[in-house]
Amino acid sequence: MTDTNLIEIFCIFDDFCKYFTPELKKHTLQVPGKRHRNRASRMSDSEIMTLLVLFHTHRFRDLKSFYLGYICQHMRGDFPHRISYNRFVERQAQVALHLLLFLQTCALGKCSGISIIDSTPLASCHIKRERQHRTMRGWAAKGKCTMGWFYGFKLHLVINDKGEIIQWKLTPGNVDDREPLKDKRFTERLFGKLFADRGYISQNLFEMLFVDNIHLVTKIKKNMKNSLMSLYDKLLLRKRSVIETVNDELKNVCQIEHTRHRSFDNFATNLIAGLIAYNLLPKKPEMNIEIIDKSRIISVY
Repeated sequence: MTDTNLIEIFCIFDDFCKYFTPELKKHTLQVPGKRHRNRASRMSDSEIMTLLVLFHTHRFRDLKSFYLGYICQHMRGDFPHRISYNRFVERQAQVALHLLLFLQTCALGKCSGISIIDSTPLASCHIKRERQHRTMRGWAAKGKCTMGWFYGFKLHLVINDKGEIIQWKLTPGNVDDREPLKDKRFTERLFGKLFADRGYISQNLFEMLFVDNIHLVTKIKKNMKNSLMSLYDKLLLRKRSVIETVNDELKNVCQIEHTRHRSFDNFATNLIAGLIAYNLLPKKPEMNIEIIDKSRIISVY
């Protein structure tokens, strides 16, 4: 990331915090009978948010090495008021709500009428250590995907044809892929055609979404009868695999999945910052729909 992009991201977060922070402080819980320190922190909320997003644009595997080995050594001029790493982790939990609000209000893309949905597993530990794992106990669950069994969460993503994330939801690993689509709040941003894999086949779900102006398009299973489909939809369905590239970039570039979390709050903050970092990338995997003939020729599987 260049200095220009760093300054641009910091300015975006700084303007956002100036607008939302006064309202958030009004609702801060105060424990009766306990003294509260009102001294301002050396690092602002916008600086903490910038560093968390910056971490997901670099090839570091853990936050400690990134902060102590890179920020404190090579970016002293950009962040002159650095704090200790322990204090930085505490501030990380404090800005989690800011990051979530920024993601939901400023970072998500817009639906263009062509959307793709898929889910990807986020493992909390190796499946053989699920009974000994304590950090995500009560939150994570055992589930199964195309790669086999895992213990953790499922990240449900909806992207548009430009590769931008327009909706997301985190669920335990044992939740069915079709469950988020039954939530009106999850589908309120969507309209037009929604392409999915065979795991989303459901007649009731299709009818429910069709009423809300969402046309669910999936392939059929081997034991199902042939169905009529326009050639345009059939060609777009072949490009559904672009969401697999998005999942790959989220895991291997933005580093949203690892098993070293010490608490659920840190896991959630890491995930939200990773989603923001992805949507701020200058280049994303996208569907080249300009070469597709938009004629409504009916094709049979």
